[in-house]
Amino acid sequence: MKFGYVLLDGCGDRPVPALNYTTPLEAAYTPNLDRIAAKSRLGTVTTVGKGIAPESDIAVFNMLGYSFRKGYPGRGVVEAVGAGLEVRDGDLAFRANFASARGRRIVDRRAGRDLAQEEGELLAEEVGKISLKGASVSFRTTVSYRGVLVIRARRPLSASVSNTDPAYVRVGGFGAAKAVTGEDEVMRCVPEVKTAGATLAAELVNEFTAKAQKVLEKSEVNKERTAAGKLPANCVLLRDAGDHLPDLPSFEERHGLKGTALVEFPAEIGIAKLLGMKMVPIADRHDIKEKATKFLSEVREGTVVYVHIKGPDEFGHDGDARGKKRSIETIDRDFFSAVKGAAEGFTLGVSCDHATPCAIKMHSDDPVPLLVTGPKGDGRRFTEANAKLGSLGRRAGKDVLDLVTEAPVRRSGASGP
Repeated sequence: MKFGYVLLDGCGDRPVPALNYTTPLEAAYTPNLDRIAAKSRLGTVTTVGKGIAPESDIAVFNMLGYSFRKGYPGRGVVEAVGAGLEVRDGDLAFRANFASARGRRIVDRRAGRDLAQEEGELLAEEVGKISLKGASVSFRTTVSYRGVLVIRARRPLSASVSNTDPAYVRVGGFGAAKAVTGEDEVMRCVPEVKTAGATLAAELVNEFTAKAQKVLEKSEVNKERTAAGKLPANCVLLRDAGDHLPDLPSFEERHGLKGTALVEFPAEIGIAKLLGMKMVPIADRHDIKEKATKFLSEVREGTVVYVHIKGPDEFGHDGDARGKKRSIETIDRDFFSAVKGAAEGFTLGVSCDHATPCAIKMHSDDPVPLLVTGPKGDGRRFTEANAKLGSLGRRAGKDVLDLVTEAPVRRSGASGP
């Protein structure tokens, strides 16, 4: 059997006045996805858990069948692995953002979202030269303002420390979105448990944060950005600490099928590496047609081909409902137009990793729509409202891929920690 699995990043939403009180998915012109959905069963998914507005890493793990009741390694570890940094047990790894600040007050968490790759790499080189008391630093920029940090000390560090990024909190070891006010400050890192490893970790994080801001304030890159009327990338926000590599069953052990992942960003690369999936790189993350071509070329017997399609999430964070609608229409035109005919030769599942409602400009715990192709369909469009009426009902994220592959027939029982 052959399987395709598509997650639309942050596609789920709520009705918005700008679109006549419909969601971007409802308002979008999606004839190709409509054709697929008409022949599919629909339902809704709570990707991680009720009340949890998940980050993409833990959401994707759940949607791939790994629920992490305990022992989640942290997004920092996942992205560091994806970025090619060495991570040992006892190291402290963080997801990082270059941000703009005045003193400790945050002006923009993403440095205006216009940080060029070359600028990020130059800033990362400067930050990577920071020395800490009794510890070493490895810092790498990944995409634009995004980066990863690994701190290694003489004794093991604990990830039981708080974020310096006020937009996210730790929930059971993974990150969840938190509402911000627009007047937020760079947070001080504090230990969450009374251990030597957590206390030292918090001290090193605060030392790094202070030194990084001093280095970045003096950077020629930021002087040039300021002169050009752009926001400086003059501080580093850290979140989602991890201190160990996970012990996981491989994708094939978990599902009884080989797994192929079309990958772009460090979190996706890290997840694919940790699960032993075949990785197919995407040269241009904006080229959705290339994704469709590679997706279809990888579909083969005994394999699940997974692709995470970016776009809608960013417009959700910006509160741009019309832009999100256009992004969904682009995905329909450039991806689902190619997939709609071929999908009759394999089972296709389509869902989202989470919702990013334009009204709140952040991830939410809203249930997201799901479709699974099959011999009988519900005859409805793929929308949030229709999904609630679908024959699949409400599902947990960790069970979705089993549903797509009808895995109870083959399943080995391994589901992750």
